[in-house]
This record gives sequence, structure tokens and C-alpha cells, in this order.
Amino acid sequence: MGNKMRQFGLVIFGAIAGVMLSLNFSAVANKETQEVQHPLPVEELRAFTEVFGRIKSDYVEPVEDKKLITEAINGMLTGLDPHSAYLDVDAFKELQIGTQGEFGGLGIEVSMEDGFVKVISPIEDTPAFRAGIKPGDLIVKLDETAVKGLSLTDAIKRMRGKPNTPITLTILRKGETKPMVFQLVRAVIKIQSVKSKMIEPGYAYIRITQFQEQTGENLTKAIDKLFKESPVPMKGLVLDLRNDPGGLLNGAVAVSAAFLPANSLVVYTDGRTDDAKMKLKASPEFYLRDTKNDYLKRLPSAIKTVPMVTLVNAGSASASEIVAGALQDHKRSIVMGTQTFGKGSVQTILPLGNNTAIKLTTARYFTPNGQAIQAKGITPDILDESAKDESERLREADLDRHLSNGKAEEMKLDLEAVKNAPKPVIKPPKPEVEEDKNKKREPPAEFGSSGDLLLTQAMNYFKEGAAKKNSAKIAN
Repeated sequence: MGNKMRQFGLVIFGAIAGVMLSLNFSAVANKETQEVQHPLPVEELRAFTEVFGRIKSDYVEPVEDKKLITEAINGMLTGLDPHSAYLDVDAFKELQIGTQGEFGGLGIEVSMEDGFVKVISPIEDTPAFRAGIKPGDLIVKLDETAVKGLSLTDAIKRMRGKPNTPITLTILRKGETKPMVFQLVRAVIKIQSVKSKMIEPGYAYIRITQFQEQTGENLTKAIDKLFKESPVPMKGLVLDLRNDPGGLLNGAVAVSAAFLPANSLVVYTDGRTDDAKMKLKASPEFYLRDTKNDYLKRLPSAIKTVPMVTLVNAGSASASEIVAGALQDHKRSIVMGTQTFGKGSVQTILPLGNNTAIKLTTARYFTPNGQAIQAKGITPDILDESAKDESERLREADLDRHLSNGKAEEMKLDLEAVKNAPKPVIKPPKPEVEEDKNKKREPPAEFGSSGDLLLTQAMNYFKEGAAKKNSAKIAN
């Protein structure tokens, strides 16, 4: 038996080593400038084949080779950081569908933490959002299936499904002593990535909920419509990126390019390979996917100079942080709100054949002035100290195995920078008196509504600035 096991292990070892040597040869062939060839870890591969052989011979039930290899690949990737993953046929297809802005499911951005699914942000106008799912919620059961032991991909598969089918989510929430049970009905998630309206004559509001293939083009249409609707010249524009979990990089570059001078640096990336070192600018080749006409050329020229305030919070992540950082560094917009999520890493989709792929973290994002976004986020120019719940919300730095900032002195959130930031225009509410404590707490106002406190403060910022300019003209 022992000889057979050793022979089996050697066969598997030889097969794996052969595959890895082939991959290594291909990689070297495709990168002629590569100076160092990393030798294969022979001892570790031998341990892998021994474990593989033991499972095949001794596990309580027979296990298919495909399952073992797939789980090994899963383990390699999920052990790196929260965003690297293996995409099987279904997951790869769902990723492609999701970027088009329509899919069947619940409408939540999630990550994995301690074996549970953790909610990063519910997406507006979806079943999860309407049911009251909150950032930071831990999903512990999907119907009668415990989440513990499932991969993130498997959990997402269970949450997605045919429209109008029910699902029960059991959730643990900070501050609640008992698990919370939510009955949801799946729906076709049609994400309207750009929403817009006139707040009052001369003042426009644009909200981006997620960055998709058509976001740049939809933004152009929204801006054009707003400028035509305004009965007076535009005096101010609010760009709302709160709870925007990100999306496609070219969408972020397009949105930034709409407001920045041509060829301005939007973001740059840095990684180990030449392909991971990029400088993305406000230029068509960095946001157009094909040879179609440049839709940003249709924008009114005033969009480059109209005063702007960009709203962010702890749910603003990835692509939305790129936009906020670019507008802030170029002094094109005041950024107002709370510290953003801090997801500043680049995931590259690498197809493997057979309609599968890996999503691999290959670089970090940096703002035009060289500030790393990863595990830190964007610090607003004007902080919202009234948002008490924001300090308790999940951020990238809270995720298990999160990638470091890349700069030793900035690996933790720079709290001193936050404390020394300009004084906030939004003061915390007055302390509750005893008789108010038992009153039912109202849910926060909808973004962009008349009860949106941060939007109100953005409008005050515009008008106070206009008043100062007028007084200066009178004085002269």
C-alpha cells in the first residue's frame, strides 16, 4: 500500500510540476525582459501531492480530482486578499453580466470575513436596500444553509437566482442581541448608475450609484439635460458618490474626464509587472472601449469650471474613490463627507480557458498627487462629524487579509490627518434628553432628498461662497 501511495504521489507530483513548468515557460516566453526566473518550490509541491494522495485514498467518501484541484485554486487565491478569487463558469458569467447593469438577485455588495458573508453596501432601489440590510451586517444563514463553510462565490450563487423567488437571510448586526431574519424576494437588478435632478435654479445634483460600461455616456446625457433645463447659468453642481461601491475603471476615468481639463492625470497604478504600471489620463483612449465617437465632446464647456462639491462616505469605494481623489488633487471639487472605504487595489481578470478565470490583485491605485488609496481611503476636505454611524462602518482596513497601503507610515488610517482637517460645516446633533430616548428613531433621509443633511450643507457651501464673492466685488 505504501509503495502504491508513493507511486501515486509521484505521478500527481509529476503532472503538477509539468503543468507549472509549462506555465512558467510560457510566462518567460511572453516576457522576454524578465530578469529573474523563480524556481518551483519542490518541497511544497511534494507536500501538496502527499495531501492530495491522502485525500484520494483515505477520505471518508470518494472525491473527484476536479473538485480537489478547484478547491486548491480557490484556497490559493482567497488566502491572498479579500478581492482575489477563482471564477468558475457561473461566477465568470455573473461578473460579465454585473458590469452591464442587470442581473437577478438581492442587490448587495459583500465580502467574506471569518467564514461569514459581510455586507459592504446595499445597492439603492434593490430588495436588500428596501428590506433594511445595512453595511456591516453579517449574513450567517441563507434559507436553512449555514454560510460558515461556504466560499464567497458559493454564497453569492445562493443569493442570486430567478426573479420573484424568495430567500431568507439570517443576519447578525452590531447592537442587536438576537439574530435578525429578513424575508426577501429576488428581483431583476437593473442598476441605474446615473441619477440627476435640478435642486433649484442654477444648482444641479448628480448621483452615481455604480460605475458600469455606460456610466460615462449616461453622465454626459444627464449633464446636457441639466444645463438645458436650468433657467439661469449653472452656479454649482453636487456629485454624490456616497455608498457607491465602485465598478469599472474606465467608467471612473470617464466621469473624472468630464470635469477635468483634457489629458489631466486621473489615477496611476503600481505593481510588479510592466502591465501593472499605468498612468490613466482624461483622454479618450483611457475611457472608450472601442472606436465609437467620444461622447464627452458633447458636454457644455461650462462643466469644466462650474463650482463642485463631491459627497462621499464609508460606502464610497474603489472607482468612486478614484474620482473623488482626482477631483480633490486637481482642486476641481471640494470633497465633503466622511473617510471613504479604502479599496485601492487593482483586480485583473485573467481567463483560464473553458469559460473560467481568476480575479487577481495586481497593483495599487494612487491619486494624481501620489496618495495611496488602499486601506486608507480619501480624507474629505470638509468632514461630516454628525454622521455618528459612519465611524463604526466596515472599511477595507477591517477586512481579514487586506492588502497593506504599501507605505509603512500609512498602513493604518492617518487619524491625525483626519483630526487636523478643516473644521466641519456639519455639527453633531444636540445630546438627547431623557424623554427623547424612547422615541422611535427615524431612518436616515434618502440621498438627494430634501431631508439630506449633507446635501443641504453642500448647498450652503455654494451660497456662502457666492455671497463672499459678491461682497468682495462691492468692496472693490
